[in-house]
Amino acid sequence: MFPDLPRLFARRAHLPEEGATVYRAAHLTETNGLFALDVAGSVGVLSLYGLLTGEQEKELAHACAEAGDFSGVYLKRRPVEAKHAANTQRDYLSPPDPLWGEATPEITALENGVPFLIRPGADLSIGLFTDARPARQWVRQATPASVLNTFAYTCGFGLNAALGGAQAVKNIDLSRKVLAWGQENYALSGLPAPDTDFLYGDVFEWLRRLHKRGEQYALVILDPPSFARSQAGTWRAEKDYARLAAQAAAVTAPGGQILALLNHAGVSPTAFERMFHRGMDNAHRSGRVVERLHPGEDYPQATHLKVHVWQLNG
Repeated sequence: MFPDLPRLFARRAHLPEEGATVYRAAHLTETNGLFALDVAGSVGVLSLYGLLTGEQEKELAHACAEAGDFSGVYLKRRPVEAKHAANTQRDYLSPPDPLWGEATPEITALENGVPFLIRPGADLSIGLFTDARPARQWVRQATPASVLNTFAYTCGFGLNAALGGAQAVKNIDLSRKVLAWGQENYALSGLPAPDTDFLYGDVFEWLRRLHKRGEQYALVILDPPSFARSQAGTWRAEKDYARLAAQAAAVTAPGGQILALLNHAGVSPTAFERMFHRGMDNAHRSGRVVERLHPGEDYPQATHLKVHVWQLNG
């Protein structure tokens, strides 16, 4: 019923040696769309996209534990409607206790040698989206002077910018909880994390405010969810990304760059690029895509994530 998990682990055996102890051990393209399995140190995180009985869930968790030699395996149920039900069925979708083995509320794992605090049972999201690992590495190597990291989550992009030598990094998110988590990640790398660098609130409102102040950044990072609800209304990436691009362009310095990510299988790279162009036109800016990044090798044949590096003109 389940794929050859030891074979999938063997394909990724080199990743821990290269400084990655948080990564994807089995992607949907390798499991006929049934499940994905993520590794975080000694813990496994099993994401189910199809329906299984309780016994089948336990059987799969046990198979994952044996293949990965895990101390515990946590379960995330991800039906199509999960994005809408996450706030009302949280304990069902993301049980706080492991399905198999011992509980590990927190664990520190490495990505490209950088430590991150992972919380396997905290929510559907455990602290790091591993498909963006190459994009975070790009940020660290790009060494921009100043960075604005929007939809920051636990501030992985901002942290890599700071480690890469950026002189000023601002992280924006609508959740105080994840910003505080980001500050803990900074501390793991021995970096200062003053509250003034972690901006709580709506990204669109902050972009308006920063533009009004005349602030500009060498690199602006856009990593929004594909869908979200807030007091400001509903965000749908396929409908609203052009508006986001326009506001981001307004705070990007002449000759600066925008790193734009979109995790949406229903939007093609061409459509994504077209939306972004429309947004820049609305901001009276121009630019072009100079690099296209992809998920890491632990996401074989993945097409859901689009990552474009835009170079803006003066």
